[in-house]
Amino acid sequence: MAFLSDIFSRVGRVARGEANSGVDALEDATFETTVKQTVADMRAELNKVVNASAMAMSNYNRLDAEYQKYVRQSQEWKDRAGLALDAGNEDLAKKALARKAESDKQVASLQAAVDAARQASDSLKAQVTDLKHKIDDGERTASTLVARKNAAMAQRKVSEALAGVGKADNAFAALANVEKSVAREE
Repeated sequence: MAFLSDIFSRVGRVARGEANSGVDALEDATFETTVKQTVADMRAELNKVVNASAMAMSNYNRLDAEYQKYVRQSQEWKDRAGLALDAGNEDLAKKALARKAESDKQVASLQAAVDAARQASDSLKAQVTDLKHKIDDGERTASTLVARKNAAMAQRKVSEALAGVGKADNAFAALANVEKSVAREE
C-alpha cells in the first residue's frame, strides 16, 4: 500500500509541476494583456467615482439653490416688515415677520443638508483627483513592468541560446575525440 501511495504522490507532484509550468507559460504569454486590463479596470473605477461625484455636486447645487432661495425670502420678508412699520401698518408688519420666521425655519433645516452635501462633494472631488494620480502612476508602472518582463524574457532566451552553444562545444569536443580515435585506428 505504501508503494501505491508513493507512486500516487509522485504522479501528483509531476502533474502539479506540469500544471504550474503551463500556468507560468500562460502568464508569460498574457502578461501585457493582464497589465493593460488592470489599468482598464482602474479607469472603470474612476468613471464610477466621477459619476458619483457628479451626482453629489448636482445634489449640493440643488440644495444650495433652495437654501439661497429661502435666505433671500427671509431677507425680503424682513424688508417688507420694515416698510410696513415705516408705513404704520403693524398688522402687515406682523404678517411679514411671520412669513420671515417660516423662511428662517426652512433656512435652518436646509443648513445641515447643504453642509453635508458640500462635504460629500468635496470628498468625492478629492477622491477623483487621488484616483487619477493613482491611475497615472499605475500606467507608468504597467509600462515599466511590461518592458522589464520583455527584457527578462529576452535575457532568458539569450541564456538558453548560450547554454546550447555549450552543448555544441561538447559535441565538437566529442567529435574531435572520435577523430583522434579514428586517426589512431588508421
